[in-house]
Amino acid sequence: MTGLQTEAEDLFADDALHEECGVFGIFGHPDAGTLTVLGLHALQHRGQEAAGIVTYDGVQFIAERHAGLVGDIFGRNSAAAQKLKGAYALGHNRYSTTGGSSSRNIQPMFADLAGGGIAIAHNGNLTNARILRTRLVQEGAIFQSTSDTETIIHLVARSSYSRIVDRLVDALKQVEGAYSLVALTSKKLIGARDPFGVRPLVLGDLDGAPILASESCALDIIGARFVRDVKPGEMVVVTTEGVESYFPFTPQPERFCVFEYIYFARPDSNVEGINVYDARKAIGEVLAREAPVAADIVIPVPDSGVPAALGYAHASGIPFELGIIRNHYVGRTFIEPSDRIRHLGVRLKHNPNRAMLKGKRVVLVDDSIVRGTTSKKIVEMVRDAGAAEVHFRIASPPTTHSCFYGVDTPNTEELLAHRMDIDAMRRYIQADTLAFISMDGLYRAMGKPERDAQSPQYCDACFSGAYPIALADVNGGARDKQLSLLAEVA
Repeated sequence: MTGLQTEAEDLFADDALHEECGVFGIFGHPDAGTLTVLGLHALQHRGQEAAGIVTYDGVQFIAERHAGLVGDIFGRNSAAAQKLKGAYALGHNRYSTTGGSSSRNIQPMFADLAGGGIAIAHNGNLTNARILRTRLVQEGAIFQSTSDTETIIHLVARSSYSRIVDRLVDALKQVEGAYSLVALTSKKLIGARDPFGVRPLVLGDLDGAPILASESCALDIIGARFVRDVKPGEMVVVTTEGVESYFPFTPQPERFCVFEYIYFARPDSNVEGINVYDARKAIGEVLAREAPVAADIVIPVPDSGVPAALGYAHASGIPFELGIIRNHYVGRTFIEPSDRIRHLGVRLKHNPNRAMLKGKRVVLVDDSIVRGTTSKKIVEMVRDAGAAEVHFRIASPPTTHSCFYGVDTPNTEELLAHRMDIDAMRRYIQADTLAFISMDGLYRAMGKPERDAQSPQYCDACFSGAYPIALADVNGGARDKQLSLLAEVA
């Protein structure tokens, strides 16, 4: 939890994983700033704490970076939006981690280098950022933030190469971890994915203006054309001459984050050739076949459980109903709850449809269980509404390990599945039955063969503990926690 979160927010975010960032860049369009605002709107789900945009107007770079939601910062006639002049733009949505909520960490980060200005926006996590930072500080570098993105900027600044593309390649060859990165200079828009391809990045086009974005939904909102996914280990360089592609890094086996399909990506996005909504329905169908139960209705935990619940209902033949109604108007800063109302917790965001639940045997479908506290409250809420039985079905395997590749997860010891077996978890959340999709079932739902333990097609470390990229900072003594933002210095 960030230092800016209140206890009220904790009631909502308590049992969920949080994606860290979304990026959007466009090159050579007269409305670049406005289009970037719209692109960040579409990517708001990837980060809700802060947003920033840097534009280049042909003479100078203009940066607007603020805490808050995109609409609050860059809304119609806002002062920040009015300043975004120029045909080149780069934007970033941010979700930070413990100790990282300072305004100095808001991206895109900008620096004036010997060859000119450069802005960088990054989605992911460098797993050797602490080691690199320590070395750079010892060599005289002066850091202005605690973000691992600034580490990349320092590496670029210290590179002995002359061309900015070569300097960025030189920098990225020194880092380890997961990243989808977009950089903007006065002459180029550059995108890069780590060799394992853990985080998404797509290439689009609007009236001849190339676009780089975290997800295809950001292209849809502005009517842009999806061109293709940027490939793992690829660097895309956009100039006025066109788009060039390079593969400067040592090839690695692809390990795209499977949780992007389960929860993080927007359902209307197409990621790595797969429609996210279709993937989630398929997961629900496999889950129904693996964990059938006699019941009267299937209901989702909205909104993330809806597609999987639809799939479960379709495969099982049990009617799908909206037994829980979500209040979409509860923001991230609601009220500071008193002890008297804190126990209401989840009801501020979800409310039972009592007429639908009373006397029913309910299959409750959600995307995951993290700490388990919210799951427990939802089961209690459904029972209090009159459900005769509550059978919890989870559209992912048990989350047993923390993520170090750009997802804000609790310490491993706080994860319910790390501490308990499935029956103990069932008793904790007070469900009649509890079942998760199997790892092999998840892979089958994604159209893959059963998981190959020696060479899995996805990064599934949060379920398996098989981390594909070295955790240098963890092994070097860093705490078992998301590493994308280094701890603030008191």
